[in-house]
Amino acid sequence: MKRVVSVTINGERQELALEPYRSLLDVLRNEVGLTGTKKGCDQGQCGACTVLVDGRRINSCLTLAVMKDGASIVTIEGLATDGALHPLQQAFIDHDAFQCGYCTPGQICSAAGLIAEGKAKTGAEIRELMSGNICRCGAYTNIVAAIQQAMGRS
Repeated sequence: MKRVVSVTINGERQELALEPYRSLLDVLRNEVGLTGTKKGCDQGQCGACTVLVDGRRINSCLTLAVMKDGASIVTIEGLATDGALHPLQQAFIDHDAFQCGYCTPGQICSAAGLIAEGKAKTGAEIRELMSGNICRCGAYTNIVAAIQQAMGRS
């Protein structure tokens, strides 16, 4: 039996009728059509599915969508405003912080959450707090540089 869930996704209020077993990742991709969030491992180990829920970064593959009734969700598509890239998106371009790009949406959303948390001050702390986001291409040095730029520490 479906349950109606009311969420705000990228600033737009939506009511969705969902089966209770559907992951937030699958709902975002298949019901809402926001395919920027990637399905990597589907086990919460790679971080490709990272989105922001009420300002906190989460693995959307491990989250049941019905549990987020009333939440505000931001995906990679919702970070840019008025046609201008989010500072993290621009920093990733400036530092060539991606190769294949598959992990990039999750990396950027996770970095946005990391910056909002305010815990990371050094490159080592950024690396530690971003450790749940895997880049199979190995662009970690550039990812850290991009995050530092967005934090105002270039």
